[in-house]
Amino acid sequence: AEFSILNIFTSMFLHGGISHIIGNMWFLWIFGDNVESVLGHIKYALFYILCGILAAVTQILIEPSSQIPMIGASGAIAGVLGLYMMRFPHARVHVFVFIIIFFTTFRVPAIIVLGFWFFNQLTNGMGTLGIDTTGGVAWFAHIGGFITGIMLNQAFKLIKII
Repeated sequence: AEFSILNIFTSMFLHGGISHIIGNMWFLWIFGDNVESVLGHIKYALFYILCGILAAVTQILIEPSSQIPMIGASGAIAGVLGLYMMRFPHARVHVFVFIIIFFTTFRVPAIIVLGFWFFNQLTNGMGTLGIDTTGGVAWFAHIGGFITGIMLNQAFKLIKII
């Protein structure tokens, strides 16, 4: 992965396949509209791009010698998840659960759902350090985006756009 702003920026709008784009759009559908509502359109676009850039930078800093191209909006979307968790920690999120042969849903507070999601990203990312050279998921882009979303929460409360 080359450390160039153009590469980082363009990678936020490409996807690795149909399942990748469906997964990203599903998370945006669930969480993105609420974040856009509290930030407004312009601040949301700026926030999304900043999260995507800092997510990509995180992945590059963790694996600077990687020659595997990095694509996907997942890091930017992870930033949306981080801000959602900060602004709506008690919002109830429907989760699907498979029990033996039945599917059911539960409503769980966002802080638990997104906290579990982050923990999953962290453990998967730590498990690939120094081992995974074949490509796949840029776990640290997800981690970096999520943390960026949390960190930008307060800053974006202070930004006033006319």
